[in-house]
Amino acid sequence: MNKQFPIGKLTFSEDYSSDQLEQWLDDIALLPERIRNEIDGCSDDVLLSSYREGGWTVRQVISHLLDSHSNAIMRLKLALTEDNPTIRPYDQDGWVDIEFQFEIPLELTLDMLENTHEKMVRIYQSLDDEQWKRTYINPEAGSFSLAKSAALYAWHSNHHLAHIRLVTQSQK
Repeated sequence: MNKQFPIGKLTFSEDYSSDQLEQWLDDIALLPERIRNEIDGCSDDVLLSSYREGGWTVRQVISHLLDSHSNAIMRLKLALTEDNPTIRPYDQDGWVDIEFQFEIPLELTLDMLENTHEKMVRIYQSLDDEQWKRTYINPEAGSFSLAKSAALYAWHSNHHLAHIRLVTQSQK
């Protein structure tokens, strides 16, 4: 198994089905609960364990998900209010480190992740057919329709949940 990409890399076609779209939104909506279930009862040693050498710890993965998906909401709003905006990338590793510099409690991060996912899903669910086609440009990864962004964040949710499971399953 490739521990860096345990579920493989994102695949997407603009010729997606309504079932796929529904699955993406379900995956996004369910991530916070799935994480809570996965880490329930885990010791700090487990939460501070990495899924692979050179990879983030479970806590860092959770912090990263909040950072990334909070940015996703901003990207959605930009795409809905501007014509094909270019989004600003950020230093993912630096942002993850801030959580530990300022000793942000994991429970606060988990609560914020729940609220972020609720908001993200509500925005996605409100889109009409034309809005799903709106785009933004990520200078590091190219053009994204809002449909592709939903696929991306669903994949991203499952990708990092798989990283967390690599740690928790090895501890059970």
